[in-house]
Amino acid sequence: MKEKVEEVLDKIRPMLQRDGGDVELVEVDDGTVKVRLTGACGGCPMATMTLKKGIEEKLKEEIPGLKEVVAV
Repeated sequence: MKEKVEEVLDKIRPMLQRDGGDVELVEVDDGTVKVRLTGACGGCPMATMTLKKGIEEKLKEEIPGLKEVVAV
């Protein structure tokens, strides 16, 4: 599952990088994906929305059985 998560994150990264941020995969554990938002995304007030409405929705759309995405 980790490889599939990386594939999907690679599709999302260009949008984050355009705004000076990025996302780093930390761990995939029992359907939970742990990521670290870096760069401008790390301290952005919209980071939670980016995580839940952007990253989590896209991952759930492409990976059946995914439970949630959390920032660490």
